[in-house]
Amino acid sequence: MASGQCLGSLRADVTLDCRGLYCPQPVIRTAARVREMQPGQVLEVWATDPGFQIDLPAWCLGHQREYLGMRQDGALYVGYLRV
Repeated sequence: MASGQCLGSLRADVTLDCRGLYCPQPVIRTAARVREMQPGQVLEVWATDPGFQIDLPAWCLGHQREYLGMRQDGALYVGYLRV
């Protein structure tokens, strides 16, 4: 899904706040949270590290997770994935 498209109707089951953390912490914390979730659930991750917009889709691809997209609100990046 392209960045920012159709994300308004997406409902997250879990939100993970990684604001203020820098690479690799947002992805490490995402991986830890995913292990606690049930298949099919949606995780929303908040991050302020600009690299996150590249790191999250790459992590999802490498770990067989469905990357749903990302939106940006000022300095905040909000990424979505399905477990």
